[in-house]
Amino acid sequence: MTTPSPISADGLMPPPGCPAHGMAQNGLVRLPEITDPARTYEGLRKQYGPVAPVLLHGDIEAWMVLGYRENLEVMRTPKLFSRDSRLWNAFIENRVPADSPLLPMVAWQPLCVFADGEEHARLRGAVVDGLSQFNRRGMRKYVTHYTRQLVAGFGAGGAADLVRNYAEPLPMLVVSRLLGMSPDKGPLLVEPTLDLLRGSETAAASNAVVTQVLQDLVAYKKTAPGDDLASRLIQHESQLTDTEVVEHLRLTLVAAHQGTVNLIAHTLRLILTDRRFRGNLSGGHMTLPDALEQVMWDNPSIGTIPGRWATSDTTIGGQHIRKGDLLMLCIAAANVDPEQRPDVSVPMHGNRSHLALSAGPHECPGGDIGRAIADTGIDELMSILPDMTLAVPETEIGITSNWLTTRPDALPVRFTPPRSLGDLHPAQGAPVAAQPLPAAAASPAVPFPQPPAAVPARPRSWWRSLLSR
Repeated sequence: MTTPSPISADGLMPPPGCPAHGMAQNGLVRLPEITDPARTYEGLRKQYGPVAPVLLHGDIEAWMVLGYRENLEVMRTPKLFSRDSRLWNAFIENRVPADSPLLPMVAWQPLCVFADGEEHARLRGAVVDGLSQFNRRGMRKYVTHYTRQLVAGFGAGGAADLVRNYAEPLPMLVVSRLLGMSPDKGPLLVEPTLDLLRGSETAAASNAVVTQVLQDLVAYKKTAPGDDLASRLIQHESQLTDTEVVEHLRLTLVAAHQGTVNLIAHTLRLILTDRRFRGNLSGGHMTLPDALEQVMWDNPSIGTIPGRWATSDTTIGGQHIRKGDLLMLCIAAANVDPEQRPDVSVPMHGNRSHLALSAGPHECPGGDIGRAIADTGIDELMSILPDMTLAVPETEIGITSNWLTTRPDALPVRFTPPRSLGDLHPAQGAPVAAQPLPAAAASPAVPFPQPPAAVPARPRSWWRSLLSR
């Protein structure tokens, strides 16, 4: 791949003769080193059009698909753009080291996301059937239960970081239980699952830890099945192997947790900082589902999806793609493609044509679960703590970016402590937060706990509280 002129890691054209940060010698952008993803994507779009050459870890070449139409074409044409990573020429030519942080994301595994055709239908069918047993009403009970448990842990102090204390642990508490894990495992798995998508040097180790926990879970569920995803996959008529069951549990755990963490964090940031949003919401013109949809347009939980592999030489977006080339689907850039959204300031309420959940045969099968967790969790949180305000100026909210995702660093807030924290049913009075994962193997899962039989009367809806203020 060659480039007419280089683009720096923040998306700006560097001065002549000045080496740009994050640049390889041939002038391509290194994705792991970009500091301003949105600016970088627009710089790439201006220079190359809807498909741009980039570099991954180890200066391995790839194509970044930036255009909305081009992303849809790749997503909907598996015969030309396969999910089977064994086609990647970098693998075939032994250019990917064994310790590469790319491997947890792109190394072939017996997963529906690495299969096409009949094999994809067999594996995906088992996952879809397993997830379908969780209805929205039942999900709401558990999200409400864990939201109150979390608030009981940090609420007495009248201050919290909504990313660390809420957005990160809540999805894992819920999703780990849906998989069939015991209550103590959720907090321990938060950090490893987040680490998997950072592309860090510890990504492979984190992947190994999560996999071991799930292997132990499957071994236990084979002798003590329950109403959970692990048991459903084990018993499914598709006859998944133990390895296939473990890998699909890992996929569900990581994707559901990471995606929902980012969705909650970005939506809470919007609620706390955007005056137009709060005004519209309190006036009844915008609902929380509208806000979630807007976030999925503007800040998709997974900004870049690796990947697709060309099954033959082809052309897309004006670029010649060789057989075996890797394509990175840049959802964040596609959702703001000027051809699709000439004015990004126009609200996208009621429009679900964004690509935050992908499209085509590999569209995310658990998108409704993540949306339900975020919707219920934010609504319940704001009902319990209706007077939450930022504890720092808006300009001091940093953004954590990596090659696949972006989200707020922290959301420090102040609030009036709830009058009766005991009514929120804390777990032994202790806060639930992300913990380092111990080396010990997972203990067997226990039956799914029932939410409190008598839930305290719920405060009035938080947008009505905003209106009254």
